Amino acid sequence: MEPLLTTAATWLDAVGVGPWARGSAIVYPVANTLHLLGLVMLVGGIGVVDLRVAGLWRSLPIAALSRALTPVAIGGLLVMVASGTILFAADGEALASSDIFAPKLIVIALALANASAFRMLWCARMADWTDPIPAGARAMAAVSLALWLTAGTLGRWIAYS
Repeated sequence: MEPLLTTAATWLDAVGVGPWARGSAIVYPVANTLHLLGLVMLVGGIGVVDLRVAGLWRSLPIAALSRALTPVAIGGLLVMVASGTILFAADGEALASSDIFAPKLIVIALALANASAFRMLWCARMADWTDPIPAGARAMAAVSLALWLTAGTLGRWIAYS
């Protein structure tokens, strides 16, 4: 994966994003703050839905909760993609060779695949769910929560690698 990440870093430099992100005293801290805000929105939104599907707060209707919080989670993901691109552009060469950055991207890909599979398998049936919720859906919700928390943890660990 390192050659692909190095190529991405080189391209971001060539189009001016890297120099812009590195050349300003304010761009990196703002991008970092937005990245954290995006993480809070993502994990806060999807995490509550995942916990409900896993079995907590049984009095709350899952479909309504998902309709309300999934857009927040998607918004957080979009904020993270945009701010993460800026953060990567600012230090792409070092991140490309990081022992933690590539695994973080793999965990994110797995989390997105799990979310897509959950939507395809269960979303249309959520309105009809009464407890007990199907074991497969509960398992996918637990995996979702674990993957997103792992991605966030790996992101924080990059600073210490």
